[in-house]
Amino acid sequence: MLKTILIDEVTEGMYIDSIVKQKSSLKIASRGRVTSKKAIDQLKKQGILAVAIDLSKQLNVKEKEQQHVTVNPKSEVPFESELAMAMKLHAQGKSIQKTMLNNVAKNLSVDLAVPQEFASSLVSSIDRNPNALMCMTKIREKDTYLLEHSLNVSILLAHFGTHIGLAEDQVQELALSGFLHDIGKIKIPDAILHKPGRLTDSEMDIMRKHVVYGTKVLDEMGLPDSMVTTISEHHERLDGLGYPLGLQGEQITKFGRMIAIVDTYDAITADRCYKAGMPSKKALQILLKDSPNKFDLALVKQFVQCVGIYPVGSLVKLDNEKVAMVLKQHPEHAIKPVVKVFYSVRGSHYLEPKELNLAASNNTVKIVEAVIASDYKLDFNRYFNESIAL
Repeated sequence: MLKTILIDEVTEGMYIDSIVKQKSSLKIASRGRVTSKKAIDQLKKQGILAVAIDLSKQLNVKEKEQQHVTVNPKSEVPFESELAMAMKLHAQGKSIQKTMLNNVAKNLSVDLAVPQEFASSLVSSIDRNPNALMCMTKIREKDTYLLEHSLNVSILLAHFGTHIGLAEDQVQELALSGFLHDIGKIKIPDAILHKPGRLTDSEMDIMRKHVVYGTKVLDEMGLPDSMVTTISEHHERLDGLGYPLGLQGEQITKFGRMIAIVDTYDAITADRCYKAGMPSKKALQILLKDSPNKFDLALVKQFVQCVGIYPVGSLVKLDNEKVAMVLKQHPEHAIKPVVKVFYSVRGSHYLEPKELNLAASNNTVKIVEAVIASDYKLDFNRYFNESIAL
């Protein structure tokens, strides 16, 4: 049985089913049991005015004390179960991106509720099992960089935010910021946006304007100021050599520093019209090399811990002359993830996919290096969809 009450009436032990009234237009998913006064204060800070509580799930004081340790346990669903949902979300995300960009290009209005709802679904998937969507960030289609890049940045930011322990509303804010951060690029001429070579100084000046174009569009859409700020800072650098404002050090917000790291990482690992993507390990090394001058070193180190030296979905070559895809990180041994072996380098042919735990006591196989599909002329996307995703 549901009952609507004011936020000031909420007490510990109540189960919040949904948000009924709030100051912000941004959708906030706060479903679950209220476990402390701090949680109530957090809801008030988020602008929550009224909620619907489920009376059938409400705990009395004695029950609350008995269940204090086990309230809201986080149980991860199996990778295989979440992968199907992650694939649907990935396809949905690209479709939403395409529609938004087309509308912005034609100066049509954009319904902010659509990307908000998508970001909420994305964060829920990360909560259930981050490996599924992280895997999807490695599945790229030719000539869809603009669509996939913003989607990937959204996924990576959601995982990053969750990893460092941010509140759920903050993780959703980051996810939505990542999803919208490059919307201004649709205003850049195609000849510059898709130029297969180095941009001239004048072309680079035009390219840099995508940040200003984007923040203007997002302001008009009614995106909260905090997210517009985060998005406006994704090309700022701590040394002041970024753009559009040349902000330095503490002038850049924490979320601005996070999106700069994630945006750079995904751009380095992606195939572009003018360069092949680099392995994830190399991208992480570049981020570390450019810290603390350009990027926040503490956050970069946390990001490395978040995605791992060999991120989920990336490819590795093993010392038995086989190629595998990383499926799951090991919590203690960064170089010993769970992988799925699928290609023989020696025989130059695909293998029946086989899962292998490199940290198992009876395993003798080791990773030699991180690789990319083009190293072996693999049509990895097709093979993933036909074999690994089953």
